Amino acid sequence: MSQIIEMPKLSDTMTVGTLVKWLKAEGDAVKTGDMLAEVETDKATMELESFFDGTLIKIFAPAGTQVAIGAALCAIGKAGEKVDAPAAAPAATTEAKTEAEPAAKPPEEKKPTEEKKTEKTSAPVAAPAAAKKPEASSAKNVEAPAAEPEKLSAAPAAGDRLRISPLARKIAAQEKVDPTRVTGTGPHGRIVKADVLAAAADPALLKSAAKPSPLAPSLGASLLARGPIQEDRTVPASNMRATIARRLLEAKTQIPHFYVEIEVDAEPLLAIRAQLNSGLEKDGVKLSVNDFILKGSAEALRRVPAVNASWTGTGIQYHGAAHVSFAVAIEDGLITPVIRDTHTKSIFQISAEAKPLGQRAKEKKLKPDEFTGGTFCVSNLGMMGVDRFSAIINPPNAAILAVGTTVTKPVVKNGQIVIGQTMGLTLSCDHRVVDGALGAQFLAALKDLLEKPALLLV
Repeated sequence: MSQIIEMPKLSDTMTVGTLVKWLKAEGDAVKTGDMLAEVETDKATMELESFFDGTLIKIFAPAGTQVAIGAALCAIGKAGEKVDAPAAAPAATTEAKTEAEPAAKPPEEKKPTEEKKTEKTSAPVAAPAAAKKPEASSAKNVEAPAAEPEKLSAAPAAGDRLRISPLARKIAAQEKVDPTRVTGTGPHGRIVKADVLAAAADPALLKSAAKPSPLAPSLGASLLARGPIQEDRTVPASNMRATIARRLLEAKTQIPHFYVEIEVDAEPLLAIRAQLNSGLEKDGVKLSVNDFILKGSAEALRRVPAVNASWTGTGIQYHGAAHVSFAVAIEDGLITPVIRDTHTKSIFQISAEAKPLGQRAKEKKLKPDEFTGGTFCVSNLGMMGVDRFSAIINPPNAAILAVGTTVTKPVVKNGQIVIGQTMGLTLSCDHRVVDGALGAQFLAALKDLLEKPALLLV
């Protein structure tokens, strides 16, 4: 008897998933542990694993389709076994199709538009054996075979964001191919593995790099440019962007925010960071300011544990461990990787853990347990030159720390005006959990730790 593989819930906020591509085709033998497809959730792109041995006898959701949690994706059974689509078949919400279409379809095979309607309303009868081979061909890996030069010659519309699969991005880095000069042949112009390999093998297929205006170079060209700044267009929200929009609206409208600000003398922190990085350079150690902020936040939570809490709807849940997350900007928004038990780890352990987490976050390769379960969050825009800002709380946290850049300016020390380096911190608090005095106590504790950074090395 065939086994139905359904769309799993791959994150705590996921409601639908997008089938990026199938890694197996109909008719392929599969076994437990094999990866069947790549699924884009609201947080990351993840691989769908098979829990059965057998043959992939039917694919119900083509690549590029948005599928609700619990809806059928494919069926695994015995070779030659027929299976009908379940009554609750996934609804195709995009126009994406698989790259390779059958050259000719049997007369009895329904047209693609008819198939979509049938899937939405009732379970279709299994396709005849004669139609099976073309179906397998059309579902085979969305990564296109070697693309023809004619396909690579068409440039995407101006202003479109770069659409590239994680595998293609990785190969582009290895082959030193600029993905912005590659035209994708995948669904919605997505750059896939074959596009990058074709461009690497024949550089002539790359689009010409934009040349500066002869009237003025680089920045001057943009200052003298005329016309629209980009093409007027409406882009459907990705799973991640839609989830961010929904959750932030809920957070801002349902959580009573208030804000507490403080200014920190960053000179001692910068000095000890420079000493450590210089002395441990041969060991590959390079601490960032954010590493100190993460460690300092965990220790401040130890001193003021009431901030390490969540509102449950009927009460306050206090957390025994400080799982500090940090915001990472990615193409479709942001994600917050979590460093577990931050309060028990040294600043060197935090740094060693944060770097690969941040990299996997940018590649949308985080596992669910790597971006869920945080009890406190840090959002740092200092590296972008922002002096200070106020962040929106990331539920179910009761607070989030916004970190600004280090500013060189006149300050008063020991009654004298001297040149100092200061950093602005803003704590956004959930007033149902954290009162003003409590938020102030936390910032005072954090300020003390950051201005005496040697305490963070103990």
